[in-house]
Amino acid sequence: MSQASIREAAPGELHLEGVLDYRSGPALREEGGRLIAAGSAEAWIVDCSAVEKSSSVGLSLLLAFLRDAQAQHKRLTLRGLPEDMRQIAEVCGLTELLPLTE
Repeated sequence: MSQASIREAAPGELHLEGVLDYRSGPALREEGGRLIAAGSAEAWIVDCSAVEKSSSVGLSLLLAFLRDAQAQHKRLTLRGLPEDMRQIAEVCGLTELLPLTE
């Protein structure tokens, strides 16, 4: 199994790390959705700076987290998106959908 995790590093801040692929994706999807729904923060930041490698699964996760936050009437921004994820987002035409912050 791929080594990856998502955890609440601080109130309203999720830390995503490791290798994001088809093996790690389902567990990350479940845990991230649970954290967003259970948290009391109205605005969330997903810090992606510790992502080692990502397939398109990583972008799918981020889009799912965005939907989770919207369903809870919460804002979500992304920080530290690795270059490989940025490139996949550009190729797929998703950069406009991703609320990126540096």
